[in-house]
Amino acid sequence: MKYLSILLVLFFITSLSLAQEKYGNEITLSNKTEISEIKSAPEEYLGEKVLVEGKILSVCQNMGCWMEIADEKGEKIRVKVKDGEIVFPKDGAGKTALVEGEVYKIELDEEEAKDFYEHMAEESNQEFDPSTVTGPVTIYQVKGSGAVIN
Repeated sequence: MKYLSILLVLFFITSLSLAQEKYGNEITLSNKTEISEIKSAPEEYLGEKVLVEGKILSVCQNMGCWMEIADEKGEKIRVKVKDGEIVFPKDGAGKTALVEGEVYKIELDEEEAKDFYEHMAEESNQEFDPSTVTGPVTIYQVKGSGAVIN
C-alpha cells in the first residue's frame, strides 16, 4: 500500500509538470502584477519587469511571435517577442499563460496606426475598418522574456 501511494504521488507530480509548457527564459519574479493595474497607469510601469497572468485570447498564426492575454477582469495586453526567439503555440487560445517581461510602449501616428491594426487584423483573420482609427495611438505591450502555459 505504501508503494502504491508513492507511485500515485509521483504520477500526479509528473502529470502536472507535463501539462506546463515553458517558453524562453525561466521566470524569476514571484509577485504578479494585474493587467488591469498596468492598463490603468501604464506610464508607471514603462521599463519595469512584470509577471502577468491571464487567459490566452489569441496567438499570432504566422510566427507565434505574440499572444493576447486577458485577466479575470477582462483587461487585455499583448505579449510580443522577437520573431523566432520564442514561438508561442498557435493553438494556445483558451489556455492560461504566466508571462514575465518588460512593459514598453509604441507610439504611432494615424497612418502608422491604420497599418498596424490592418496587419493585426490580417494575422487574426479578422476584418479591419480604417475609419475606426481617427488619430495617433499609443499601445502598451509586454516584451516577453519567458512564459509558462497551462
